[in-house]
Amino acid sequence: MVIDDLITKFSSTTENQQKAVFSTIFIVGNKLQTLFDKNIPEVSLKQFMLLSIVRQSEEPLTFTQLGNLLGCSRQNIKKLANVLMKKGFITMEQSPVDTRAMCICPTERVNDYFQNDFQEYQEELKYLFAVYTEKEIETLFVLLSKLYTGIENLEKKTASQNIMEHSKKER
Repeated sequence: MVIDDLITKFSSTTENQQKAVFSTIFIVGNKLQTLFDKNIPEVSLKQFMLLSIVRQSEEPLTFTQLGNLLGCSRQNIKKLANVLMKKGFITMEQSPVDTRAMCICPTERVNDYFQNDFQEYQEELKYLFAVYTEKEIETLFVLLSKLYTGIENLEKKTASQNIMEHSKKER
C-alpha cells in the first residue's frame, strides 16, 4: 500500500479524516526525526529542539518548563541536557527563582552552531516547505497552532478521568 492509497481510503468521512490526521502527525514526526538524525551535524532532533528553545528563551528555563514546552518529561530533558552539556552546548545552573530547580543555559557554542554548522542544513530544510504557497503555510501554521488547544482539551479530559477513577478506588 502506498500513501496515495491511504489518503483515498481515509478521505471519505470526517471521522476517517480525523484518524488520518492523527496517524499523519505520528508518521510525520517519525520521518522528520529520521531525516534530522541522519543529516544534522552533532545533535539529534530532540537535542536540536531543546537547544532551539533554550537559545530563544529570554530567561533560563527549568527542566520542568522545558519538558512542558517540548511535550516530554523532566527526566527526558535532564538526559538530553546531560548529553548537550558534555558536548559543550549548555550549562546547568540553579534556578534563580526556585533553588530546588535546575535551569539550562546556552553557551557561546550554541550560537556558533546555529550560525555555522546548522546553517547549511537550514537551507535544505526549505525543501520541506517548497510544496506550499505562502497562504498554505499561513493556514498550516494556524491549524497546527489550534491543534495545541485540542491537545490541551484531551489532557484536561484525561486528567479529570484519572481523578474520578482515583476517587472511586478510594471509596
